[in-house]
Amino acid sequence: MKWLYMAAGVALFIKFLIMPNLAAEVPDLAIVEAVMQDSGVPNAVSGIIFRNRLYDTIFEVIVFTIAIMGASFLLANERPFCTIYQFTDQPSIVLARLGATISALVGVELAIRGHLSPGGGFAAGVAIGTAIGLVAITSSSEWMEAIYQRWHAAIWEKVSVLIFIVLSVITLAGLELPHGELGNLISGGIIPILNILVAIKVALGSWAVVLVFIRYRGLL
Repeated sequence: MKWLYMAAGVALFIKFLIMPNLAAEVPDLAIVEAVMQDSGVPNAVSGIIFRNRLYDTIFEVIVFTIAIMGASFLLANERPFCTIYQFTDQPSIVLARLGATISALVGVELAIRGHLSPGGGFAAGVAIGTAIGLVAITSSSEWMEAIYQRWHAAIWEKVSVLIFIVLSVITLAGLELPHGELGNLISGGIIPILNILVAIKVALGSWAVVLVFIRYRGLL
């Protein structure tokens, strides 16, 4: 059987080499230009995610929310980790917090300008979540938890999801904001707002997951 699997793998590799690349035969970028014109944003990916595939994106956000709730639910009956170790040497702390600052600034940039350049809400949320993780490995878990509770981050996370769903349903019903001038910061109709809402959702959700795993699994 081993030789049969190897022969099948070689045949499949030869098939990839022989068959023509159909994507390379596309005469122009008419599809990309059509998406840009319909959505009003230069970033065709954002146009597809938040307009052409908005129905799918709604459920992607919901699935992410359920995953965060599931992590909290599944670990709720476990005993909190006894000892949580953080980085204590000063060079590591400085580098981690510098990286967190840069990552947070990049996340804000991706959220605000994601419809004009590569990026968007999901990438922005991941960047900000990375910044939160870098702060967590150099700070007290009690301090991180206190800030999370003080700013009611869990409530804002749920509110951002609800607002995203409501605006998405309104958009799917055919009601859209004016697109504005292509390439301007205030353009693309509802897409920049959806970008920011997704960034807030992913960032706060990442914060919640980081806190849960630190509490029940430790940090290092």
